[in-house]
Amino acid sequence: MAFLEVKDVEAYYGKAQALNGITFSVEKGECIGIIGPNGAGKSTLLDSIIGLTDWRGQIIFDGTDLHQLTSVQIIGVKKIGYAPERGNLFRFMNVMENLLVGGFTVRNAMDKNLETVFELFSLLEQRQKQEAGTLSGGERQMLSLARAFMSSPKLMLLDEPTLGLAPIVISHISAAVENLKKLGITIIIAEQNALFTLTHSERIYLLERGRFTMSGTPRELREEEYIKKTYFGL
Repeated sequence: MAFLEVKDVEAYYGKAQALNGITFSVEKGECIGIIGPNGAGKSTLLDSIIGLTDWRGQIIFDGTDLHQLTSVQIIGVKKIGYAPERGNLFRFMNVMENLLVGGFTVRNAMDKNLETVFELFSLLEQRQKQEAGTLSGGERQMLSLARAFMSSPKLMLLDEPTLGLAPIVISHISAAVENLKKLGITIIIAEQNALFTLTHSERIYLLERGRFTMSGTPRELREEEYIKKTYFGL
């Protein structure tokens, strides 16, 4: 069995069906990408995995049916870290306080995880006492990734990690993702930024209107005329 198995998942956003028959799997240590336009259902899919929205179907992670668990159990017991779109940080808490909240389920690993976080994001070490709400967009995204890492995750879900960021900041996020991969963490990237996603993922799924319409390796998708035209303007 794969590390993560998603089978025939359906979910709704209000009365509208956001996901329709989503099926895919992720192997341990793999990084996969889910690309698609705004409103395609990418965030809803990640919310389903982490237990933040109602869904039907089957999601099995590391041998456990996630339907049986709350979102707190999914994060704390099953070790799935989530960096949501735009960070969703505690704006009036400082950087260190946000990190400590991220690691509340693994107090015995807190010091080790903080050390790794500051190696991955040296800027955050300099900003420890700064309120999260006063950080730049790139710094907030770094903090979101770092906070997700603080829970000692086996799987990390990254929702639009480059949204609205300048190219120089995206390069820092890229380096962080590669370092997380080197640590053996399994990763799912949900992104409109196809170039970023194809660069870091071993396999790609194209999500449109709640359905997977295409899948393959980054090399295969780069050769698809639809991908070239829609995502690269070629």
